[in-house]
Amino acid sequence: MKTKIKQIVLAAARCAFEKGFLPSDQVPDMEIEEPKHDSQGDFSSNFAMVSAGIQKMAPKKIADILVSSMESHDFIEKTEVAGPGFINFFLTNSAWHPVVDQILAQDTRFGASDMGSRQRVQVEFVSANPTGPLHVGHGRGAAVGDSVGNILSFAGFDVQKEYYINDSGRQIRTLGTSVWLRLLEMAGKEIVFPEDCYKGEYIKEFAQNLLEIEGKTFADTDEETAIPVCAKFAAGKILEGIKTDLSDFGVSFDQWFSEQSLYDSGRVDAAIQKFRDQGLIYEDAGALWFRTEDFGDEKNRVVVRNNGLTTYFASDIAYHTEKYERGFDRVIDVWGADHHGYIKRIDAAVVASGRKSAQFSVILVQLVNLLRGGKPVQMSTRAGQFVTLKDIVDEVGKDAARFMFLSRSYDSGLDFDLELAKQKNSDNPVYYVQYVHARITGILLKAVEEGVIDAIDFKKGDRLDLLAEPEELKLIKILAGFGEQVEKSAETLHPHVIFTYLMTLAAAFHGYYNKHKVITEDKTLTRARLSLVLAVKKVIRNGLFLLGVSAPERM
Repeated sequence: MKTKIKQIVLAAARCAFEKGFLPSDQVPDMEIEEPKHDSQGDFSSNFAMVSAGIQKMAPKKIADILVSSMESHDFIEKTEVAGPGFINFFLTNSAWHPVVDQILAQDTRFGASDMGSRQRVQVEFVSANPTGPLHVGHGRGAAVGDSVGNILSFAGFDVQKEYYINDSGRQIRTLGTSVWLRLLEMAGKEIVFPEDCYKGEYIKEFAQNLLEIEGKTFADTDEETAIPVCAKFAAGKILEGIKTDLSDFGVSFDQWFSEQSLYDSGRVDAAIQKFRDQGLIYEDAGALWFRTEDFGDEKNRVVVRNNGLTTYFASDIAYHTEKYERGFDRVIDVWGADHHGYIKRIDAAVVASGRKSAQFSVILVQLVNLLRGGKPVQMSTRAGQFVTLKDIVDEVGKDAARFMFLSRSYDSGLDFDLELAKQKNSDNPVYYVQYVHARITGILLKAVEEGVIDAIDFKKGDRLDLLAEPEELKLIKILAGFGEQVEKSAETLHPHVIFTYLMTLAAAFHGYYNKHKVITEDKTLTRARLSLVLAVKKVIRNGLFLLGVSAPERM
């Protein structure tokens, strides 16, 4: 509808120019917006204001000329000039009714678009070190990354979701050391447990498992042989748990990529050598440095220390180079907010490899404050006492967890109240939205029982011209905007746009349902209203799908 309005404005501008009413045929960028107040119409154009400089004319005069130059259209009830020169359009009721038929016909594809033109996009998210279970912060990152992938795919992009397994480096060795020391302790040997080792109960469990598998003689193995064995065993077990937890959270990946494979294949050495040959990596004081300063970073970064050990940056350079070699047009990384300072160096590596900065995006996910009845839940990762993602899902369920994680923009902190997420009332956002879907299912089933309709699902509306109540038209207008919100969410990479839309739609439905009966004594009117509520049900389902949340038939 916005496209139609824009075409009408442009046609009027061309007509006015041809008749000599406007001195210029230049067309500036304009916006077709939905006014905040119903009294201002259904749509508004700012054409007159943005073209005043070009036309050398007062905006209100331009607006008056455009309105007088517009052809009449059946779906436009009236147009009027308001304020300094806004052109407001008031549509007829019948202009909105086709939206219902469109939703019923397109079904699961309503709201989808081809804005992505099948551009290949990789979304890499979670990518937690396999050194411990996923915690609540990983959960928010998982919900964001998975939903961004869903939304981009729905908007016409060719999306691949990937998990980067950090199975190499110092932290993995620390994991192996932690398990080894606990194993020695269980074998009756005196140990000193370093402060920087992992202290969770899961470390003791791995040590016990490994001791049972290898036997007590394993405790006599030399440290250099034993620690890699312990690290591999523990990391493997943790990764199994991570995969299970993510699956239970409704998250699946197209690819699990191993950091160690970059070393095993020689990709890290090759990437370093390539940039050395280009003069972008240089040696200083026995270390190798990347000239990230040349690409806007605050300082150059070490890729190989003077002791010969590579930094995480070295493998990240190789990894991101490899991503583009796989044919991705755009790469999106989802990181924790504490990685903010890391963006510039990766962006530098991307640009240095011949790609554009616009081909690389980072989503920084802020922290989650976990509450119970409004009071903070204490967490301490250092002591190994923290709330895991599994704990959250076990307590409140996948749907509530995901919906709450996505209830605010990821660049803002989030208060997640466990008690609120379990409530079965309108205070709980996920219940508030899911209940719309379930309630409409109940309405449709009742209509079938009473013989008003043959089935609870159909592809074409009936007597939609009878939908004339203000609340009905409001519902249809909100439904019509779903595709625009999908594209906005895809463009900004913000899933909470869909959350906000669903809450708005749910509120409009609850308001309508509380004021009007759907099943009435007038069967013709009833069928029209059933068409409307079925359309609402389908859009609620489509929106929840994008956020990885189920749409229950009963609650």
